[in-house]
Amino acid sequence: MAIDESREFKPVSIALLTVSDSRTLADDTSGNILAERIEGAGHSLATREISRDSTEEIAAHLHRWIDDEAIDCVISTGGTGLTGRDVTPEALDRVKSKDIPGFGELFRWLSYKTIGTSTVQSRACGVVARGTYIFALPGSNGAVKDGWDMILAEQLDSRNRPCNFVDLMPRLRER
Repeated sequence: MAIDESREFKPVSIALLTVSDSRTLADDTSGNILAERIEGAGHSLATREISRDSTEEIAAHLHRWIDDEAIDCVISTGGTGLTGRDVTPEALDRVKSKDIPGFGELFRWLSYKTIGTSTVQSRACGVVARGTYIFALPGSNGAVKDGWDMILAEQLDSRNRPCNFVDLMPRLRER
């Protein structure tokens, strides 16, 4: 990470959504990992919830958080695979204003180093929705560590150079 210590750290308010038909907050290990890393980095965990693998339910969570001015970013875990129940990217399609194609591309490139060609089964993705960042990570512990540690920790740090997502936040709603 290219941290410029002369710059101010600006904490980001992040909502965390676990997409699963079987997990609860008590056994959501990937959500726990993300929550710990979010707060450990100095950001605010605005809320944390679980959604069933339902396009409508996931989109409802996202719409509510996108409209909440206190939330800057949403990170989800789970539902990015290829099975019939994996519908997180379809839910993001319902709310998005713009895709962030480089997020998914970089995630799969980094993931390849860990899990090899199995990374092609991941539909990890990022979008902007009405001025809010949304990042969908796979539900495995390794995937959330890779996504946070190797991409989001840097891009959600206002001191990261040459650029970062935080610097763009005030301009995401420009017309």
